[in-house]
Amino acid sequence: MWLAKVVVSYKEGILDPEAKTIQKALKTLGYQNIEELSVGKYFEIKLKSNLERSDVEKLVREICDRVLSNPVIQRYNYEIVETE
Repeated sequence: MWLAKVVVSYKEGILDPEAKTIQKALKTLGYQNIEELSVGKYFEIKLKSNLERSDVEKLVREICDRVLSNPVIQRYNYEIVETE
């Protein structure tokens, strides 16, 4: 089985209101040393083991581009590992 670990986050310069709210709350709680905070989404996708690694990478990129992210304002990175 293949496991793809995907992280989607906003591109540099895109307003992230959720992150700003969390950062403000942390400062209110006394965490004054935080320079910047960003929020992202994490996905785990399990794929059948009969696929070749190159096919898995192509499939994961397609899923990220079409469903998991908005390529205009978000970026993603992923890691693919083979599991038992």
